[in-house]
Amino acid sequence: MQTIKRLWRAFWSPAARISLGALIIIGMVSGIILWGGFNWAMELSNTEQFCTSCHEMRDNVFEESKQFVHYSNRSGVRATCSDCHVPKDWTGKVIRKIKASREVYHKILGTIDTPEKFEAHRLELAQRVWDTMESNDSRECRNCHQEEYMSEDAQKRRAWTQHESAKETGETCIDCHKGIAHKAVHEETEEVIEEDLDFTF
Repeated sequence: MQTIKRLWRAFWSPAARISLGALIIIGMVSGIILWGGFNWAMELSNTEQFCTSCHEMRDNVFEESKQFVHYSNRSGVRATCSDCHVPKDWTGKVIRKIKASREVYHKILGTIDTPEKFEAHRLELAQRVWDTMESNDSRECRNCHQEEYMSEDAQKRRAWTQHESAKETGETCIDCHKGIAHKAVHEETEEVIEEDLDFTF
């Protein structure tokens, strides 16, 4: 019992309280710095400058994206790489960054470091993005585009009919809008499906 009392007195001595307080303050400051640094790095990796810092992206998909409406249009509103490819919510963003480590691995391997290699893998890369968009109901598209705010008068009749039909059938943006920001490789998917059908039968 005496030992416990001595330990208790030692623990609550002025020197011990100062040390404990200092440790708590150091821990809090370190946590803020680490958290801030982590978030700063995440946001830095969402910039167009970061995304186009490797020639694989800069010379291929970024160059071709300049020809599409999401890059240049009459409204002057431009989507950057992360607007379409990185979720806005924190958890989704972290998951996307973890998945991006696979891209770093292939950068090191040189999997797509020439235009020819890139084209050879393009359909596979595009299909991965389409699958993600289909699974999350084109979440990143809907950050800017909302069906309920679409004007019937501002759309062609066919487009309006298609959008209304998509609402009823549960289709998502990417089901119809593949090739909206990059080369339309979805046509190659149809060719692959036809080839598979020919082979199967």
